[in-house]
Amino acid sequence: MTKKPGDRIARQLDQAAEACAAKGGRLTDIRRSVLALIIGSGGPVGAYALLDQLKAERANAAPVTVYRALDFLMENGLIHKIERLNAFVACTESGDHEHHEHSVQFLICRKCGTVAEMEDHGIAAAVSKAAGRTGFRPDHATVEVEGTCGSCTSAA
Repeated sequence: MTKKPGDRIARQLDQAAEACAAKGGRLTDIRRSVLALIIGSGGPVGAYALLDQLKAERANAAPVTVYRALDFLMENGLIHKIERLNAFVACTESGDHEHHEHSVQFLICRKCGTVAEMEDHGIAAAVSKAAGRTGFRPDHATVEVEGTCGSCTSAA
């Protein structure tokens, strides 16, 4: 039996709801809808694109609705914001909700726009060590690297 993408998204949403409940939070219908849109997007998606999609099912959705949902989803480690793109992606490590404050690196392809999330502890350690030399103590670090993905490199 072939699993449909909707099954995968529903499973991720159920896991997210359980993780939020375990921390005393609640994945409300709006938050669930926004998370589903992000997971289903297959790539980075901006807040206003989310709002446009959300309005299809909730005509009264407003920017503040989306931004509040995004804040909650980020605080609970379910999504990341890619600052360079001013867009959001689902966290690939979100199954490990105990460690949602993980250091993350994003590889952003300038040609096709794909974004890959990775977690290299060596990079996180190097950033922490370099910051420590200046007396700075980082709590969290996100590294965004722009370049060309393997698929685009191969196609060229």
